[in-house]
Amino acid sequence: MSITYPPLNTLKAAAENVWVVDGPAIRFGLPLLKMQFPTRMTVIRLSDRRLFIHSPTPVLARLEADVLKLGQPCWIIAPNRLHYWWVTDWQRTFPDAQVYLAPRVQQQDRGRIDFAAHSLDRDSGYPWDAEIATLRISGRYMTEFDFFHYASRTLILTDLIENFESAKLGSWLSRLLTKIGGVRDPDGSMPRDMRTTFPSQTLKAAVETMMTWNPERVILAHGRWYQANGADELRRAFRWLSDR
Repeated sequence: MSITYPPLNTLKAAAENVWVVDGPAIRFGLPLLKMQFPTRMTVIRLSDRRLFIHSPTPVLARLEADVLKLGQPCWIIAPNRLHYWWVTDWQRTFPDAQVYLAPRVQQQDRGRIDFAAHSLDRDSGYPWDAEIATLRISGRYMTEFDFFHYASRTLILTDLIENFESAKLGSWLSRLLTKIGGVRDPDGSMPRDMRTTFPSQTLKAAVETMMTWNPERVILAHGRWYQANGADELRRAFRWLSDR
């Protein structure tokens, strides 16, 4: 049984000019409570064929070639402090691309990112603004940056929602942790431990902004993503906010 979404390291069309790449599983969590997480990258092609690379997975030779057929990678995004591991590989492969890092990435990467990078630190003023909206969501543990591709009505989240499918969870521990954490499909949501680290008003404002975009689809980094009815899935996933 695999928690991943084969075929891996392969471009898969998600919408017009939007692709996902499902990557390998990683292990994450407290020392005695680690579980496997599937990984997912999103690629957006702008109208001038510049590519926006979100939360990179490993860059392999075949994937590199396929990405270059789409356009030129111009921006490599680490959207929160946990999603940076393969940024260095992409920067080495595409040295002309600009790297953008969420707050605190370089405080914990132990020198892995040893090159100049831009900061994600605001909601606008980026070279992709005309086609992709940027939303900063600041919390005590981490700040996550989420993105909305206007043309395809695609919302890209990272850890704000996780949605693990029961059939892909191999161990009793994973089943227990995802159930307790509130991140089990079909009712995936923000992990319960993470909810306490974001001010409720900040989250409510962010969700309100996402709802004004009326997304058709919502791409997640971990678990099954929502290919349709994106606004309804957002409303469901964040209904717990009404109690705060």
